[in-house]
Amino acid sequence: MKVLKFGGKSLDNGLGIATVLDIIIDSYEQGDAPVVVVSARGKSTDALLTLVDQARRGEAFDEELSRFWVHQGEGLSLSFDEEQRELDRLLTGISLLRECSPRLEDALVSYGEILSSKYVAEALRSRGYSAVAIDSGDFLVTDDHFGSASVFTEVSRERCQALFSRLPSGTIPIVTGFIARSEAGERTTLGRNGSNYSAALLANFLGASIMENFTHVDGIYTANPTLVPEARKIDELSYADAAELSQFGADILHIKTIEPLEERGIPLRVLNTFSYGEEHNGTLVTAHPRDRVVRALASLTGKALIHFEGRNMLGRPGIDARIFRAFESAHVSVSMVAQGSTERGTAIVVDEGDADRAVTALHEEFKQDLHEGLTTKIYAEKGLAVVAIIGLNLVEFDRPYRALVRNRILPILLSNSVPENTLCLLVKGEEECVKALKVIHGELFERPKRIHLAIIGHGTVGGALIGQIIQQRELLREQKHIDLRIFAIANSRQLLLAPTGVGEQWEEELQQAPFRGDLAETLIAYGQRHALENMILVDNTSSVAIASSYPLYASNGFDIVSSNKKANIAPYADYAHLRSTLQRHRRSYRYETNVGAGLPLIDNLKLLHLSGERITRIHGLFSGSLSYIFNRLSQEPERSFRSIVEESARLGLTEPDPREDLSGEDVVRKVLILVRELDVPAELSDVSWENPVPESLRSLSLQDFWERFGELEAEIERRRQALSSDEVLRYVGDIIWDDVRQEATLTAGLRAVSSSSPLGRVSGADSCFEIYTESYGSQPIVIQGAGAGASVTARGVFGDVLRLAEGYES
Repeated sequence: MKVLKFGGKSLDNGLGIATVLDIIIDSYEQGDAPVVVVSARGKSTDALLTLVDQARRGEAFDEELSRFWVHQGEGLSLSFDEEQRELDRLLTGISLLRECSPRLEDALVSYGEILSSKYVAEALRSRGYSAVAIDSGDFLVTDDHFGSASVFTEVSRERCQALFSRLPSGTIPIVTGFIARSEAGERTTLGRNGSNYSAALLANFLGASIMENFTHVDGIYTANPTLVPEARKIDELSYADAAELSQFGADILHIKTIEPLEERGIPLRVLNTFSYGEEHNGTLVTAHPRDRVVRALASLTGKALIHFEGRNMLGRPGIDARIFRAFESAHVSVSMVAQGSTERGTAIVVDEGDADRAVTALHEEFKQDLHEGLTTKIYAEKGLAVVAIIGLNLVEFDRPYRALVRNRILPILLSNSVPENTLCLLVKGEEECVKALKVIHGELFERPKRIHLAIIGHGTVGGALIGQIIQQRELLREQKHIDLRIFAIANSRQLLLAPTGVGEQWEEELQQAPFRGDLAETLIAYGQRHALENMILVDNTSSVAIASSYPLYASNGFDIVSSNKKANIAPYADYAHLRSTLQRHRRSYRYETNVGAGLPLIDNLKLLHLSGERITRIHGLFSGSLSYIFNRLSQEPERSFRSIVEESARLGLTEPDPREDLSGEDVVRKVLILVRELDVPAELSDVSWENPVPESLRSLSLQDFWERFGELEAEIERRRQALSSDEVLRYVGDIIWDDVRQEATLTAGLRAVSSSSPLGRVSGADSCFEIYTESYGSQPIVIQGAGAGASVTARGVFGDVLRLAEGYES
């Protein structure tokens, strides 16, 4: 004999109820002698509770009640006259009194299961099978704790066995779940989702070979799939782990379901009604699962933390006993407890609905202690949630904990159960709970690590970067287990948001997404609302305003990748403030492209400096665009300077106004960025800077500048003519450290260099950096490569993103 239990969604009108009847008939025909336990069909229980609320408020409920009865009878010519009269009488009484006691509510909501069992029995009879509807209140006996009654097992067992022994052979019993009766015969219920418990008790009483629980999901998952879409179905699970999951609110298991099954070694299979017949449908709960190590996550929201604080409590016996006695008198159940070694305070987790009652009870119990100042504070912190990690002990919690901290989730309490099977974390609110589930699940199970990118600026560099990410996304998922999701693309006028990531049509979608408001606040709020983990701000602008908001992003959980130099050339006080904010909030800031485009310069410089290597000089061609222009000038002396500058503009190497490059100001910025990496608190004004553009041309309009370009060309030609035969002209940045005076000399300007030197031999748009150190003496470390171009810079930014993403794995 087997027990088949069906949930409300399985029993709903249409495909659900039709499949349920097929399952019951198949089981009967196969000789399984099924005993069927049913929940209320569809949303019947919610509909009944809505009717109770309407009646309690004195509102008309006839229309809602009419819809309820239409739903109950759909598809069958079945009369519920007696039930209609009784339900109408109960609701009318509630409406007149404007109140509904727990006892009366139990009586009313029980009709969902009663009607369901009668419906299924009649549907089977209409197909030619002998079936009988059985009210579980005829054998399940409970106390009178209405709403969540406790079953008296032995007397219920005797009544159950006696009732079922009288059933005619070949009859299919259709038993109500969820409902029972007290010893006085009053209707009680076993708590929401209690039909599973009813079925488990029935399986125990009757010695079933298996209990099959048919629901609307494919089995038990490693987390709630509606909260964690990547959750995986668990094929087999132990009784102990299933009990833990039910304890922490797994919707498809009642908290007491497992114990009656485990007592008699009855396996439980959780199945999807709507996948009936499929080979891999379901989860088996058994004493001996194939995989002994099973991990899963569950959560409970609506929790509160009771704070009990006092002085001189160390060594005073009886404090804890009084706390729990007060809770017992107030009917408050405790789920987690924490106490410091000095015993100055105790923290207790309870249901939020019990919090006020718990505080009142403690105030009453410790009235004299409060008066004498021995107890100082008793209060409730509400709006909390518990995240449970099943099958993980504290030794294995290092990676999940680091990931939580990285995502700004700091558990208020941490509880390690005995035996070591479950870790419980108390966190703040539902949003943080969902985010914690996603973060921990990502660490425990081998799914691609989700990285959420907010990209600001989609011009030449930003646009190239977005294209590279979209193109490489699947490859990164497969080979690196990294899932890069661009959840936001923004410019000064538009903002495109997509929590699962933008696609190839992002440009068209962005045009349809105008935005006015505070961008930082919007992105931060969006990330919090959607519980996005591993968030990275990617700044491809040259905006001072965006750079100044980096501390705000960092303090709200964003790491930062930037090709924007503004934060690194800001006044040193702002520069230092950003670093301290990053350190305080454990955020990372990567900006390799600020100096060398895609070259590995900043990282190597940091490593040298942090390892204690004394850096004496950094010398080189810091600008890829200027490198291209002056390389061309030396390689093709017959060409005009103007034609070379125009060519570099066409290639996208210079800004639309070439004076921004020709001035050397970008090199000045890079000099400052590099010297600050050596912990020198320099400012832009400390760089001695030569601007090759004559002062008379600097403030002109772009058109006027081009008209008078010959003045600049003449100056460059004059400098070139002064070169010796083995020299070439280069725009050089230079940092020289004076160890005696403990100061740096910072310069940027046009220099004559040997054509055979590393700087003289550079070709194309390459940048070249010579790093001189005390250990290497006169032989510099040379880093050379492409130093300009949107694609190159985008690749550098992409590289910074990937370095961060791979760091999240550690």
